[in-house]
Amino acid sequence: MREYLLTLCITAAVTYLLTGPVRKFAIVAGAMPEIRARDVHREPTPRLGGIAMFFGMCAGLLVADHLTNLNEVFEKSNEPRALLSGAALIWLIGVLDDKFEIDALIKLGGQMIAAGVMVMQGLTILWLPVPGVGTVALTQWQGTLLTVALVVITINAVNFVDGLDGLAAGMVCIAAAAFFMYAYRIWYSYGIEAAAPATLFAAVLMGMCLGFLPHNMHPARIFMGDSGSMLIGLVLAAGAISVTGQVDPDVMKLFSGSERNAVHQMVPVYIPLLMPLTIIAIPASDFVFAVVRRTWRGQSPFAADRGHLHHRLLQIGHSHSRAVLIMYFWAALIGFGALGYSVNSASMWIVLGIVLLSFFGLVLLLLPRFTPRAPRWAEQFVPPRYRRRRAAAQAPAASASVPAAEAAGTGEAHPSSGAQEASVRPAPVGATAARVNGATAVGPRSRVLDGRNAGTSR
Repeated sequence: MREYLLTLCITAAVTYLLTGPVRKFAIVAGAMPEIRARDVHREPTPRLGGIAMFFGMCAGLLVADHLTNLNEVFEKSNEPRALLSGAALIWLIGVLDDKFEIDALIKLGGQMIAAGVMVMQGLTILWLPVPGVGTVALTQWQGTLLTVALVVITINAVNFVDGLDGLAAGMVCIAAAAFFMYAYRIWYSYGIEAAAPATLFAAVLMGMCLGFLPHNMHPARIFMGDSGSMLIGLVLAAGAISVTGQVDPDVMKLFSGSERNAVHQMVPVYIPLLMPLTIIAIPASDFVFAVVRRTWRGQSPFAADRGHLHHRLLQIGHSHSRAVLIMYFWAALIGFGALGYSVNSASMWIVLGIVLLSFFGLVLLLLPRFTPRAPRWAEQFVPPRYRRRRAAAQAPAASASVPAAEAAGTGEAHPSSGAQEASVRPAPVGATAARVNGATAVGPRSRVLDGRNAGTSR
């Protein structure tokens, strides 16, 4: 565990320290696209944050290769090298897209090639535990197609959810933490060495996300871009493929009886790892809804719009930070709920806890629909939105508007009316962004415009 934690800390430290210089490089290189209609941020912000994340991953794998126990992962398995090869390819495609806006079909082809590179080096699904049947061995073509499909779906699911400051990095970090705990349990508790690469991948992935999050939290100083979102999606998929397709469930021998009965009883354990979309269920559902919504309207599945889950949270009244925290909550509930259920599927307390937390999450989702007012004595302890409007506070504003109205009625212009209009007129986004150089948000964030007014279909 100490070596895994050391690898995590090295990865996080390198990623954190490199993000600042990478941000300056992105500004100089012009990787600061103009604000699009579907964007939530209000000023041009540099991308290419995936550069720091990639070199953080390389540093973590390099350190792990020189540690006593983790060195055996590199000696006995070719999976770390397969991950590094596929990650380098998908990272290069992401960097080019962040700078030059590559076509969506070209990116899809690059994702499939990166998955194929990993398959050629041994990172593939060899068998699957099927309930009621047992361990089903896959042919080479079946394993290749399933691996490529899993990698492509996971990459695009993470890429689709990368729409708010700190959202994708935080959700993937939560999923990686749940994944690490289970993979480490298989490797340490049952002595299955085949689960060691997946445990290492999860530790490195957590370090990448934790090192980048301080720079990416709202208001974000830098975005990870496709170079980062596709990279962490590939690493998450690689870990799930490793522990699912390489670890034989019958080796664990948790149950007596036939192999078929053992696999049937272990289905709750292997479902979260068989399909990593169970752990990242929110990005996966967002991906499915986006594809269905766009194809139903006759658009390309990769055409951007403002119909994602995080956009809808903003549209119903949640603030930027609250929307991100709500998505964190659901990611943790699903990921760690599946983890707890896989450890002890017979415990009703786990099921009841998941149900109660789900009810609490639904209350948080509906909170903007209801705006309770605090009593007079408690108004100083609550945010302004929950305070009662006082007539005394509105009286000065009404009296100040009378002279202006009288001047308008008599045809005489008020001396300071022009200055007042100039003072309340909002400054253009580009001018303000040039002053702050893409570092902070411009003033208080207003609610997101409706998708019908954003210039794209919702």
